[in-house]
Amino acid sequence: MESAVNGAWRNGSAANRFAIEVVQRLRSEGFQALWAGGCVRDLFLGKSPSDYDVATDAVPEQVMKLFRRTVPVGLSFGVVRVLGATRGTEIEVATFRSDGRYLDGRRPEDVKFGSASEDAARRDFSINGMFLDPISGEIIDYVGGRNDLEAGIVRAIGDPHKRFAEDKLRLLRAVRFAARFGFQIETQTQIAMETHAAEIAVVAAERIAQELLKILQHPSRAYGIRLAQQTGLLAAILPEVDRMYGWPQAGNAGTEESSIGQHLERVLERLVPEPGTSPVLGLAALLHELGRDSCDLAPRSPGESPLVQKDHWGAERAGLVGLRLKLSRADCERMSWLVENQAAIERIAEVMPAVRKRLLHHPGICDLICLTRAHAESEQQTTRQVEFAEHYLGTLPEGPLDPPALLNGRDLQSLGIPAGPIFKHLLEQVRDEQLNGSLTTHEQALAWVRNQHGIS
Repeated sequence: MESAVNGAWRNGSAANRFAIEVVQRLRSEGFQALWAGGCVRDLFLGKSPSDYDVATDAVPEQVMKLFRRTVPVGLSFGVVRVLGATRGTEIEVATFRSDGRYLDGRRPEDVKFGSASEDAARRDFSINGMFLDPISGEIIDYVGGRNDLEAGIVRAIGDPHKRFAEDKLRLLRAVRFAARFGFQIETQTQIAMETHAAEIAVVAAERIAQELLKILQHPSRAYGIRLAQQTGLLAAILPEVDRMYGWPQAGNAGTEESSIGQHLERVLERLVPEPGTSPVLGLAALLHELGRDSCDLAPRSPGESPLVQKDHWGAERAGLVGLRLKLSRADCERMSWLVENQAAIERIAEVMPAVRKRLLHHPGICDLICLTRAHAESEQQTTRQVEFAEHYLGTLPEGPLDPPALLNGRDLQSLGIPAGPIFKHLLEQVRDEQLNGSLTTHEQALAWVRNQHGIS
């Protein structure tokens, strides 16, 4: 038993106070109760936990009798959620246990309720295997987690091969924890990760996507992807990205020759998501070079540049990656749009106002600006066009991006134009003229259509 490194385990938040109350209530009935896992790790590192978990020798039925508002979320695993009086305050209370055999690479076939030391031994990494007594502030560490936190190491508890064979998702979680805290992965743990990396394929795509997006949403995203590539996990999850580490990229001004994969890491390092940007922005940045290998192979329209062709093919493939990861349709569409339009802002000042306004009005424009800036900075290129786009959005020098339409289908019918595909074509033409500033009134738009169709 060791003393906590500081007194910050009592921070006065509603969740913190309720977590202490839960422990006190269990102890008042003669049970052992401790804070466990991630909250202990975060408090040791001086961070405020996002949630609190309590481990106890009380079995689920006893926990549910002690607290008025409970939700049995995993009785077979000894887990009960205890709800507080304040909205949003809830604590997961789990019975100390040891796990049985893992048959599906994710969850044990059965569990056996046991002691705190047995509970620590069945957890994933030493930094997640400590307990804290929130009354005295003492840390209870059976697995060397404190030493590893001080050394900045992610180490599997016990035999790392066994830990990863039990639950394949731990492979990605090791990467996420190391990246999040800027830690190194302990040597034997990394060797085991490299050995078992391909086995991540047995994990549901949705769970892989959740872990991957967590890695890519954190400022340490580039380090996380580098670790995934070094351990073989990237090859198992995103083989199309892993291959890019073997593609050379000639250095631009001020940069050394490197691989496309290293270029992607530089983009991720410089990516600074703004409030409201999409959760898949980091993934889009990782996938934005997907069209590279198709650029010289696929036919393209007359006059279409290789870069436009690359972005079109890359957008299709990014969408397929999203489907493989079982992302939502909206997330897949956002990723595809970002990849296809990644170079659009580089031409934003030169295009017609209609093209500029349609681009800047898109709901993904903040994501696109972030991606374009990161790409330019990663290659030490100018960000002048990005700044132009931001200034334009702030001042709207050519009027609103999405003004009310000047015409609709009923207007075209009133001119004697039969309903059909021509409606959409005409309305889009009128819209372009309006956004370009050539048409500003309803009457001007009607006159323009009459002139186009020879209507007197």
